[in-house]
Amino acid sequence: MTAKENATVRIIAQNKTARLHYFIEETYEAGIALVGTEVKSLREGRANLKDSYALVRDGEVFLHDLHISPYSFGNRYNHDPLRTRKLLLHSREIKRLYGKSRERGLTIVPLKLYLKRGKVKVEIGVGRGKKLYDKREAMKEKDARREMRRRD
Repeated sequence: MTAKENATVRIIAQNKTARLHYFIEETYEAGIALVGTEVKSLREGRANLKDSYALVRDGEVFLHDLHISPYSFGNRYNHDPLRTRKLLLHSREIKRLYGKSRERGLTIVPLKLYLKRGKVKVEIGVGRGKKLYDKREAMKEKDARREMRRRD
């Protein structure tokens, strides 16, 4: 990303546990089909990616369990917080994701939700689940890096 593009990106939510639980092999940027009150709620920063995941079904990618809180100034037509949302990707990317999702042990997880030039985007990653000993090793490395920074 260039400096100009980076200035127009505002992170709404991050899935911090995804990199702890998965080895992320590839990442994709996808648009997301939303209704009006969802966009307004996201601009307030009210989203949670923690337990969400993506599935490829009928040539389309859907995001499940993304929690977007109801808009605070909404009315009775507010959205369902946990509804399934469609991701907008190129057909070749969908085919590639479908092939990856069919492989044993690979999962499609959302990593980041952000605004880019006024549009809501999702960064999704294809990840292989970590074993417990991998997680411990990653935590040791993180602690070691933190310790080194503190000493400097």
